[in-house]
Amino acid sequence: MAEKVEVDIIIPNQTRYLGLIGRIGEDLVHSLGRYSGDREVLAYHLNLVLTEAITNAICHANENDPNKQIRIQISATDETLNVKVFDEGDGFDLAELMTTDMHDTDECGRGIHIIRRLMDQVNYRRSDKHNVLEMVKKLH
Repeated sequence: MAEKVEVDIIIPNQTRYLGLIGRIGEDLVHSLGRYSGDREVLAYHLNLVLTEAITNAICHANENDPNKQIRIQISATDETLNVKVFDEGDGFDLAELMTTDMHDTDECGRGIHIIRRLMDQVNYRRSDKHNVLEMVKKLH
């Protein structure tokens, strides 16, 4: 029978929770029953994309506002790992950001480029009163 694991977390708009969320993501990867790939690499990649996405949400979307929150949803099946990071900001144009050339010294957009490189699908959209960055990794 296919197994599905889901985690849904809401954190204050503070970077001090990055390590906690990264460890939760890593632990989830290590618990995947049927994954046959390199778990250490996948765990590291998930921690990295979570850190980048949440940092962007806190600092850029929510503009370090302590009255705002970040919601993180992680779900895994035998086939996919799905991560959603919700923010309360104004949003940005993912397609426009991805058309700009990145240079080693560029700070703006680096996190999104890392996420796009490590994940199979990346989407950013408005959902109710939030924006959601959705990242999908195929596990087969």
